[in-house]
Amino acid sequence: MAGTVKKLESKDELDSILEAQKSNNNNNLELVVLHFGAAWCEASQDMDSVEAEKHPDISGAYEVGVVPYFVFFKDGLVVDKLEGANPPELAHKLSKLATDVTKAEPASHGLAGGTAVLEVLKKELPPASDAPPTVNGIALKDSLPEVEKSELHKLVNSNPIMLFMKGTPEEPKCGFSRKVVAALKDEGVQFDSFNVLSDETVRQGIKTFSNWPTFPQLYVMGELLGGCDIVLEMHKSGELKQVFEEKGLSHTGAVPNDTPEQVVAETVPAVSLVESAATENAPPSGELKARIQHLVNKSPIMLFMKGTPQDPRCKFSRKVVQALGEEGVVYGSFDILSDESVRQGLKEYSNWPTYPQLYVKGEFIGGCDIILEMHQNGELKEILATAVVESKDATESGLKGVA
Repeated sequence: MAGTVKKLESKDELDSILEAQKSNNNNNLELVVLHFGAAWCEASQDMDSVEAEKHPDISGAYEVGVVPYFVFFKDGLVVDKLEGANPPELAHKLSKLATDVTKAEPASHGLAGGTAVLEVLKKELPPASDAPPTVNGIALKDSLPEVEKSELHKLVNSNPIMLFMKGTPEEPKCGFSRKVVAALKDEGVQFDSFNVLSDETVRQGIKTFSNWPTFPQLYVMGELLGGCDIVLEMHKSGELKQVFEEKGLSHTGAVPNDTPEQVVAETVPAVSLVESAATENAPPSGELKARIQHLVNKSPIMLFMKGTPQDPRCKFSRKVVQALGEEGVVYGSFDILSDESVRQGLKEYSNWPTYPQLYVKGEFIGGCDIILEMHQNGELKEILATAVVESKDATESGLKGVA
């Protein structure tokens, strides 16, 4: 029997549904699909959805950076995600995940039983195959050809402050891009932008290039700073202004209308910009890699963060510190703001572009969103239990987590 669609009133209701799904004692692996949309998004009009901007507590919990956006749950846990209007890929994911589903959880406005969504799609779409995901018929790639990588490198370095967004600063096509544009204007900096809706090759390629799946994406001196949530938090805390000042980019004046060439000429020499980006994006040298390996293994549980556990310098580091504190474990930490070479090198080492980063017994576990989700569902406790935590291994930088 197909699932139903009802209105989702709050995050508490969502948590209740997922908890009920998780505690289900029968053998049916129920599939629940959470669909985020927006009133201005045409692609979200055909199916009910949670309006991402009206429910920031829900969209923030799953780091929604674009609409439409789908989150798939089994046994109360996230098992997959999908961004953008891609009906064939949505049908493909639903077909695979719904294979063992025999009864769908009653759902809500934006929280649909998997079989209900699947039945709607089956009427309009051809059967999904086991082929890899595609965009406009082109298979998604795990890596980029050198030529495409070179072109994207030039594009992200075409301006000291470069924003990849949906639409233009004058006419943003999504609420998240609009918020980042407003933040940059509040900072009074000159920046350029690229409309990812105008070029599908760039839109898909930049996700692989940056290892970041959503838009907008903000680059400073060729380095990915983050998406909407990170940029807004840094703007609110003053850290964004500090980054611009450190890079010599805190000039007030007109925004997006300047061409990339004009802005580069006014801020830093073009050659220096390329050299700086090349240095930051290069793989860690043998000596640096050895040092990073030593650091990630310095303590059985090692947190690379902005600031220290006693004085976190960003909201995301603070949240992970709190989670580790609630787990009651002893861990080591390293302030990546104190060493730029480690800060850049660890991104390449872990293939993860943001901080904080948590390692257990030398193995990378994840960033803020992953750690918080694992903490919430109990998986983090299980992983931490596998680490033999000894206080003597964390005498220099380890300390007991604080709530």
